[in-house]
Amino acid sequence: MPRFRTAASLVAAAALVPALLTACSGGSTEPGPASGVAAGDSFPVTITHALGETTIESKPERVASISWGNQDVALALGVVPVGMDSQVWAWSGSAKPGVYEWTSDKLDELGADMPPLFDVTDGLDFEAIADTQPDVILAAQSGLTDDDYSTLSEIAPVVAYPGIPWFTPWRDQITLDAKALGLSAEGDALVTDLEKQIADATKDAGLQGKTAAFFFADPTDLSKVSLYTGGDPRTAFLHDLGFDLPKVAVDAADAGSFYLDVSAENADQLKDVDVIVSYGDDALLAAMQADPLWSTLPAVKNGSVVAVGDGDAFSAAVTPTALSIPWVLKDYVAKLEDAATKVQ
Repeated sequence: MPRFRTAASLVAAAALVPALLTACSGGSTEPGPASGVAAGDSFPVTITHALGETTIESKPERVASISWGNQDVALALGVVPVGMDSQVWAWSGSAKPGVYEWTSDKLDELGADMPPLFDVTDGLDFEAIADTQPDVILAAQSGLTDDDYSTLSEIAPVVAYPGIPWFTPWRDQITLDAKALGLSAEGDALVTDLEKQIADATKDAGLQGKTAAFFFADPTDLSKVSLYTGGDPRTAFLHDLGFDLPKVAVDAADAGSFYLDVSAENADQLKDVDVIVSYGDDALLAAMQADPLWSTLPAVKNGSVVAVGDGDAFSAAVTPTALSIPWVLKDYVAKLEDAATKVQ
Protein backbone atom coordinates (compact mmCIF):
# COMPACT_ATOMS: atom_id res chain seq x y z
CA MET A 1 0.00 0.00 0.00
CA PRO A 2 1.78 2.82 -1.27
CA ARG A 3 -0.63 4.90 0.71
CA PHE A 4 1.44 4.45 3.77
CA ARG A 5 4.68 5.65 2.46
CA THR A 6 4.56 9.08 4.05
CA ALA A 7 2.31 10.84 6.46
CA ALA A 8 0.55 12.48 3.56
CA SER A 9 0.19 9.28 1.66
CA LEU A 10 -1.05 7.66 4.76
CA VAL A 11 -4.51 8.51 3.81
CA ALA A 12 -4.21 5.75 1.41
CA ALA A 13 -2.57 3.67 3.80
CA ALA A 14 -4.74 3.39 6.65
CA ALA A 15 -5.57 0.06 7.26
CA LEU A 16 -4.20 -0.63 4.32
CA VAL A 17 -1.47 0.71 5.88
CA PRO A 18 0.03 -2.08 4.29
CA ALA A 19 0.93 -3.64 1.06
CA LEU A 20 4.16 -5.51 0.90
CA LEU A 21 5.05 -9.10 0.14
CA THR A 22 4.33 -11.22 -2.82
CA ALA A 23 2.15 -14.22 -2.17
CA CYS A 24 1.96 -17.71 -3.49
CA SER A 25 -1.07 -19.29 -5.10
CA GLY A 26 -3.00 -22.19 -3.74
CA GLY A 27 -4.73 -25.14 -5.35
CA SER A 28 -6.76 -25.44 -8.49
CA THR A 29 -10.12 -23.96 -7.55
CA GLU A 30 -11.01 -20.97 -9.74
CA PRO A 31 -12.30 -17.77 -8.13
CA GLY A 32 -16.02 -17.96 -8.48
CA PRO A 33 -19.48 -17.98 -7.04
CA ALA A 34 -20.16 -16.84 -3.53
CA SER A 35 -21.97 -19.53 -1.62
CA GLY A 36 -23.62 -20.32 1.68
CA VAL A 37 -26.21 -17.56 2.09
CA ALA A 38 -27.29 -17.51 5.70
CA ALA A 39 -30.80 -18.40 6.65
CA GLY A 40 -32.89 -15.26 6.74
CA ASP A 41 -30.69 -13.33 4.30
CA SER A 42 -32.66 -12.19 1.30
CA PHE A 43 -32.22 -9.96 -1.74
CA PRO A 44 -32.47 -7.28 -2.90
CA VAL A 45 -30.28 -5.72 -0.21
CA THR A 46 -29.73 -1.97 0.13
CA ILE A 47 -26.63 -0.69 1.89
CA THR A 48 -26.39 2.97 2.91
CA HIS A 49 -22.90 4.46 2.97
CA ALA A 50 -21.11 7.79 2.81
CA LEU A 51 -21.40 8.04 -0.97
CA GLY A 52 -25.06 7.11 -1.26
CA GLU A 53 -27.09 3.91 -1.34
CA THR A 54 -26.21 0.68 -3.09
CA THR A 55 -28.83 -1.91 -3.94
CA ILE A 56 -27.71 -5.43 -4.71
CA GLU A 57 -30.54 -7.17 -6.53
CA SER A 58 -29.46 -10.79 -6.09
CA LYS A 59 -26.85 -12.84 -4.27
CA PRO A 60 -23.48 -11.98 -5.84
CA GLU A 61 -21.84 -14.75 -7.80
CA ARG A 62 -18.70 -12.81 -8.78
CA VAL A 63 -17.14 -10.68 -6.04
CA ALA A 64 -14.39 -8.13 -6.61
CA SER A 65 -12.52 -6.49 -3.74
CA ILE A 66 -10.59 -3.22 -3.71
CA SER A 67 -8.66 -1.21 -1.13
CA TRP A 68 -7.54 -2.59 2.22
CA GLY A 69 -8.70 -5.82 3.78
CA ASN A 70 -12.03 -6.27 2.03
CA GLN A 71 -10.74 -9.39 0.29
CA ASP A 72 -9.99 -10.86 3.71
CA VAL A 73 -13.61 -10.48 4.77
CA ALA A 74 -14.79 -12.38 1.72
CA LEU A 75 -12.17 -15.09 2.15
CA ALA A 76 -12.87 -15.45 5.88
CA LEU A 77 -16.49 -16.10 4.91
CA GLY A 78 -15.47 -18.70 2.32
CA VAL A 79 -15.90 -16.51 -0.76
CA VAL A 80 -12.99 -16.30 -3.22
CA PRO A 81 -12.92 -12.97 -5.06
CA VAL A 82 -12.69 -12.94 -8.85
CA GLY A 83 -10.20 -10.09 -8.47
CA MET A 84 -8.72 -7.95 -5.70
CA ASP A 85 -6.35 -5.06 -5.11
CA SER A 86 -2.72 -5.82 -4.50
CA GLN A 87 -2.08 -5.40 -0.78
CA VAL A 88 1.71 -5.28 -0.76
CA TRP A 89 3.59 -2.05 -0.17
CA ALA A 90 7.00 -0.70 0.69
CA TRP A 91 8.13 2.75 1.70
CA SER A 92 10.39 2.82 -1.36
CA GLY A 93 7.51 2.12 -3.73
CA SER A 94 9.48 -0.79 -5.18
CA ALA A 95 7.27 -3.64 -3.96
CA LYS A 96 5.74 -5.87 -6.59
CA PRO A 97 1.99 -6.52 -6.54
CA GLY A 98 1.04 -9.28 -4.15
CA VAL A 99 -0.84 -10.21 -1.00
CA TYR A 100 0.25 -11.02 2.52
CA GLU A 101 0.62 -14.53 3.79
CA TRP A 102 -2.56 -14.49 5.90
CA THR A 103 -4.47 -13.93 2.65
CA SER A 104 -2.52 -16.48 0.61
CA ASP A 105 -2.79 -18.99 3.46
CA LYS A 106 -6.58 -18.66 3.37
CA LEU A 107 -6.60 -19.14 -0.39
CA ASP A 108 -4.60 -22.33 0.13
CA GLU A 109 -7.02 -23.45 2.82
CA LEU A 110 -9.93 -22.92 0.45
CA GLY A 111 -8.08 -24.75 -2.34
CA ALA A 112 -8.16 -21.64 -4.51
CA ASP A 113 -5.74 -20.15 -7.01
CA MET A 114 -4.57 -16.57 -6.63
CA PRO A 115 -7.20 -14.30 -8.21
CA PRO A 116 -6.13 -11.55 -10.58
CA LEU A 117 -4.52 -8.71 -8.63
CA PHE A 118 -5.31 -5.11 -9.49
CA ASP A 119 -2.14 -2.98 -9.52
CA VAL A 120 -2.78 0.04 -7.28
CA THR A 121 0.49 1.83 -8.05
CA ASP A 122 -1.31 4.57 -9.94
CA GLY A 123 -4.66 4.33 -8.18
CA LEU A 124 -7.69 2.22 -8.96
CA ASP A 125 -7.34 0.03 -12.04
CA PHE A 126 -10.86 0.45 -13.42
CA GLU A 127 -10.17 -1.52 -16.58
CA ALA A 128 -8.81 -4.53 -14.71
CA ILE A 129 -11.72 -4.44 -12.28
CA ALA A 130 -14.20 -4.36 -15.16
CA ASP A 131 -12.43 -7.27 -16.84
CA THR A 132 -13.34 -9.53 -13.90
CA GLN A 133 -17.05 -8.89 -14.57
CA PRO A 134 -18.03 -8.60 -10.89
CA ASP A 135 -21.57 -8.63 -9.52
CA VAL A 136 -20.46 -6.54 -6.54
CA ILE A 137 -17.37 -4.54 -5.54
CA LEU A 138 -16.41 -4.60 -1.86
CA ALA A 139 -14.86 -1.34 -0.59
CA ALA A 140 -16.19 -0.91 2.95
CA GLN A 141 -12.69 0.11 4.03
CA SER A 142 -11.42 2.51 1.38
CA GLY A 143 -10.92 6.11 0.41
CA LEU A 144 -13.11 6.23 -2.68
CA THR A 145 -13.88 9.66 -4.08
CA ASP A 146 -17.24 10.55 -5.60
CA ASP A 147 -15.70 10.15 -9.05
CA ASP A 148 -14.23 6.76 -8.15
CA TYR A 149 -17.58 5.61 -6.86
CA SER A 150 -19.40 6.83 -9.93
CA THR A 151 -17.02 5.04 -12.29
CA LEU A 152 -17.05 1.82 -10.30
CA SER A 153 -20.84 1.87 -10.09
CA GLU A 154 -20.95 1.62 -13.87
CA ILE A 155 -19.21 -1.72 -13.48
CA ALA A 156 -21.13 -3.20 -10.54
CA PRO A 157 -22.83 -2.21 -7.25
CA VAL A 158 -20.24 -0.79 -4.84
CA VAL A 159 -20.15 -1.14 -1.05
CA ALA A 160 -18.37 2.03 0.10
CA TYR A 161 -17.25 3.20 3.54
CA PRO A 162 -19.98 4.18 6.02
CA GLY A 163 -18.56 7.50 7.23
CA ILE A 164 -15.06 8.95 6.87
CA PRO A 165 -12.61 7.60 4.25
CA TRP A 166 -10.22 5.01 5.72
CA PHE A 167 -11.92 5.22 9.15
CA THR A 168 -14.06 2.07 8.90
CA PRO A 169 -13.60 -0.07 12.03
CA TRP A 170 -12.79 -3.69 11.24
CA ARG A 171 -16.07 -4.82 12.81
CA ASP A 172 -18.10 -2.54 10.53
CA GLN A 173 -16.04 -3.60 7.53
CA ILE A 174 -16.94 -7.22 8.18
CA THR A 175 -20.60 -6.42 8.81
CA LEU A 176 -21.02 -4.32 5.66
CA ASP A 177 -19.14 -6.65 3.34
CA ALA A 178 -20.92 -9.68 4.79
CA LYS A 179 -24.31 -8.07 4.24
CA ALA A 180 -23.45 -7.46 0.60
CA LEU A 181 -22.60 -11.14 0.23
CA GLY A 182 -25.81 -12.34 1.87
CA LEU A 183 -23.78 -13.66 4.79
CA SER A 184 -24.84 -11.39 7.65
CA ALA A 185 -25.09 -14.13 10.26
CA GLU A 186 -21.69 -15.50 9.31
CA GLY A 187 -20.27 -11.99 9.49
CA ASP A 188 -21.64 -11.47 12.97
CA ALA A 189 -20.19 -14.82 14.04
CA LEU A 190 -16.80 -13.85 12.61
CA VAL A 191 -16.80 -10.60 14.60
CA THR A 192 -17.70 -12.49 17.78
CA ASP A 193 -14.92 -15.01 17.20
CA LEU A 194 -12.30 -12.32 16.60
CA GLU A 195 -13.40 -10.42 19.70
CA LYS A 196 -12.96 -13.59 21.74
CA GLN A 197 -9.49 -14.16 20.30
CA ILE A 198 -8.54 -10.60 21.26
CA ALA A 199 -9.96 -10.97 24.76
CA ASP A 200 -8.12 -14.26 25.31
CA ALA A 201 -4.81 -12.88 24.02
CA THR A 202 -4.90 -9.73 26.16
CA LYS A 203 -6.52 -10.84 29.41
CA ASP A 204 -3.22 -11.08 31.31
CA ALA A 205 -1.15 -8.65 29.24
CA GLY A 206 -1.47 -5.67 31.59
CA LEU A 207 -2.46 -3.21 28.87
CA GLN A 208 -5.61 -1.87 30.54
CA GLY A 209 -5.30 1.49 32.22
CA LYS A 210 -2.35 2.53 30.07
CA THR A 211 -2.38 4.85 27.07
CA ALA A 212 -0.88 4.10 23.67
CA ALA A 213 -0.46 6.00 20.43
CA PHE A 214 0.57 4.96 16.93
CA PHE A 215 3.16 7.07 15.10
CA PHE A 216 4.97 7.43 11.85
CA ALA A 217 8.41 8.70 12.84
CA ASP A 218 11.60 8.98 10.82
CA PRO A 219 14.65 8.49 13.08
CA THR A 220 16.76 10.57 10.66
CA ASP A 221 14.43 13.56 10.99
CA LEU A 222 12.59 13.93 14.27
CA SER A 223 11.59 17.54 13.73
CA LYS A 224 8.07 16.15 13.73
CA VAL A 225 6.19 12.86 13.99
CA SER A 226 2.82 11.93 12.55
CA LEU A 227 0.27 10.66 15.05
CA TYR A 228 -2.50 8.41 13.77
CA THR A 229 -5.71 9.60 15.37
CA GLY A 230 -8.32 7.62 17.25
CA GLY A 231 -10.40 6.92 14.15
CA ASP A 232 -7.53 5.36 12.25
CA PRO A 233 -7.71 1.54 12.29
CA ARG A 234 -4.15 1.16 13.62
CA THR A 235 -4.86 3.32 16.63
CA ALA A 236 -8.36 1.94 17.12
CA PHE A 237 -6.84 -1.54 17.22
CA LEU A 238 -4.66 -0.49 20.16
CA HIS A 239 -7.88 0.48 21.94
CA ASP A 240 -9.36 -2.94 21.08
CA LEU A 241 -6.34 -4.52 22.73
CA GLY A 242 -7.03 -2.68 25.98
CA PHE A 243 -5.18 0.62 25.80
CA ASP A 244 -6.71 4.03 26.40
CA LEU A 245 -6.00 6.64 23.75
CA PRO A 246 -4.42 10.05 24.41
CA LYS A 247 -6.77 13.01 24.26
CA VAL A 248 -4.96 14.56 21.32
CA ALA A 249 -5.65 11.45 19.22
CA VAL A 250 -9.33 11.36 20.19
CA ASP A 251 -9.86 15.08 19.55
CA ALA A 252 -8.19 14.96 16.14
CA ALA A 253 -10.34 11.98 15.14
CA ASP A 254 -13.47 13.84 16.17
CA ALA A 255 -12.37 16.58 13.78
CA GLY A 256 -12.18 14.01 10.96
CA SER A 257 -8.38 13.75 10.69
CA PHE A 258 -6.70 10.38 10.38
CA TYR A 259 -3.27 11.68 11.27
CA LEU A 260 -1.83 14.73 12.99
CA ASP A 261 1.67 16.13 12.67
CA VAL A 262 3.26 16.94 16.03
CA SER A 263 6.46 18.99 16.01
CA ALA A 264 9.29 18.24 18.39
CA GLU A 265 8.66 21.60 20.07
CA ASN A 266 5.20 20.31 21.00
CA ALA A 267 6.37 16.93 22.23
CA ASP A 268 4.75 17.59 25.60
CA GLN A 269 1.35 17.15 23.91
CA LEU A 270 2.15 13.45 24.09
CA LYS A 271 3.37 13.31 27.68
CA ASP A 272 0.32 11.23 28.67
CA VAL A 273 1.28 8.43 26.25
CA ASP A 274 2.59 5.41 28.13
CA VAL A 275 3.44 3.27 25.09
CA ILE A 276 4.50 4.53 21.67
CA VAL A 277 3.94 2.27 18.68
CA SER A 278 5.53 3.29 15.40
CA TYR A 279 6.69 2.13 12.04
CA GLY A 280 10.45 1.63 12.01
CA ASP A 281 13.06 -0.48 13.78
CA ASP A 282 15.17 -0.32 16.92
CA ALA A 283 16.95 2.76 15.56
CA LEU A 284 13.85 4.78 16.37
CA LEU A 285 14.06 4.38 20.15
CA ALA A 286 17.77 5.20 20.15
CA ALA A 287 17.16 8.31 18.06
CA MET A 288 14.29 9.50 20.26
CA GLN A 289 16.29 8.95 23.44
CA ALA A 290 19.11 11.02 21.95
CA ASP A 291 16.78 13.84 20.95
CA PRO A 292 16.64 16.72 23.46
CA LEU A 293 12.87 17.12 23.11
CA TRP A 294 11.44 13.66 22.43
CA SER A 295 13.64 12.21 25.17
CA THR A 296 11.59 14.12 27.74
CA LEU A 297 8.56 11.92 27.12
CA PRO A 298 8.02 9.24 29.78
CA ALA A 299 7.45 6.55 27.11
CA VAL A 300 10.82 7.34 25.54
CA LYS A 301 12.63 7.53 28.90
CA ASN A 302 11.18 4.16 29.88
CA GLY A 303 11.93 2.51 26.55
CA SER A 304 8.24 1.82 26.06
CA VAL A 305 8.48 2.12 22.28
CA VAL A 306 7.32 -0.66 19.97
CA ALA A 307 8.72 -0.58 16.42
CA VAL A 308 6.59 -2.65 14.04
CA GLY A 309 8.81 -2.49 10.94
CA ASP A 310 8.35 -0.48 7.80
CA GLY A 311 7.91 -2.85 4.90
CA ASP A 312 7.28 -6.37 6.10
CA ALA A 313 4.14 -8.35 6.83
CA PHE A 314 4.11 -7.50 10.53
CA SER A 315 4.02 -3.77 9.84
CA ALA A 316 1.07 -4.38 7.53
CA ALA A 317 -0.81 -6.69 9.88
CA VAL A 318 -1.18 -4.09 12.62
CA THR A 319 -3.77 -2.44 10.40
CA PRO A 320 -6.39 -5.05 11.27
CA THR A 321 -8.34 -7.19 8.83
CA ALA A 322 -10.51 -10.27 9.28
CA LEU A 323 -7.50 -12.48 8.57
CA SER A 324 -4.54 -10.39 9.79
CA ILE A 325 -5.87 -10.18 13.35
CA PRO A 326 -5.40 -13.91 14.12
CA TRP A 327 -2.10 -13.90 12.22
CA VAL A 328 -0.48 -11.05 14.18
CA LEU A 329 -2.29 -11.10 17.52
CA LYS A 330 0.02 -13.25 19.67
CA ASP A 331 3.26 -11.58 18.58
CA TYR A 332 1.83 -8.05 18.66
CA VAL A 333 0.43 -8.46 22.16
CA ALA A 334 3.79 -9.85 23.32
CA LYS A 335 5.59 -6.74 22.06
CA LEU A 336 3.01 -4.43 23.62
CA GLU A 337 3.10 -6.32 26.91
CA ASP A 338 6.87 -5.97 27.07
CA ALA A 339 6.59 -2.22 26.51
CA ALA A 340 3.80 -1.91 29.08
CA THR A 341 5.90 -3.58 31.78
CA LYS A 342 8.38 -0.71 31.48
CA VAL A 343 5.79 1.95 32.25
CA GLN A 344 6.52 3.67 35.55
